[in-house]
Amino acid sequence: MSLVQPLILKSQQHHASFLRFSLVNREALADCLSQIQALYRAEDTVIGFGQPLLAMNNTVVEGVKSAESIQGPKRTSPANQDDLWLRASGSDPGEVMLRVQEWLDVLVPSFSLNEQVDGFCHREGRDLSGYVDGTENPEDNAEQVVALTGEKGIAGSTMLAVQKWQHQLKHFNSLPSKHQDDIIGRRKSDNVEFPESPPSAHVRRTAQESFTPEAFMLRRSLPWIEQQDCGLNFVCFANSFYPFEAQLKRMLGCEDGIEDGLFEFSRPLSTAYYWCPPVDGEQLDLCYLQL
Repeated sequence: MSLVQPLILKSQQHHASFLRFSLVNREALADCLSQIQALYRAEDTVIGFGQPLLAMNNTVVEGVKSAESIQGPKRTSPANQDDLWLRASGSDPGEVMLRVQEWLDVLVPSFSLNEQVDGFCHREGRDLSGYVDGTENPEDNAEQVVALTGEKGIAGSTMLAVQKWQHQLKHFNSLPSKHQDDIIGRRKSDNVEFPESPPSAHVRRTAQESFTPEAFMLRRSLPWIEQQDCGLNFVCFANSFYPFEAQLKRMLGCEDGIEDGLFEFSRPLSTAYYWCPPVDGEQLDLCYLQL
């Protein structure tokens, strides 16, 4: 039986809200962790703890760290680390809202809510640009890609990187179809890569097999809309932060000065890292946090 939180491995993504929190009452941490464990439901929740929270609990997980800004030749990818991240999922937005309220009732005021990003499934897994998102996801060996190994409480846990991207769709939609395809490196019409795409094409900058070592990660992203703003909440899991960082640095042009075409119409607003503990049956396994 898998020890990875089940929703991480579930390929079909529905509506979800992504919530980020900071702990404001350190004395309540142990009680809050127990409440999180009690409220967790494997079928609709993913939980991740930031390095600052683990440090407050005197817990060290090898490889876990806080996200830092990464500087490229032309721009910076900003970081905004906090303590707790959760995904509440459901088959419709109302179901998600009710689940989010359950979590807020438990976590606030010991935690402060920093951000809530409401995501949704668009056209069977497409980004708002119209292109299929996550085409190269390693679904066949997803658990191998994401799961840490080790003692109880570590085995089956995973590293999570979350990056909120904001799109300028008005600009993107004004571009000729060929230009749009060149930005992505796939044809929107049939989702097929084409060999004549430019070096800046997104699929060429992030080809997972082209890194040494290879940079495989499991993506579970969803589009978001907030009034007139929109974008993609990029969510990826792996057994280290290396795949995410390697791909991001190449996208920024840190290797060769060639920037990913995505930056022509989109930009990252924030980045944060988390450690997602394993499960024991249907229960969130927090034994490594001494619970």
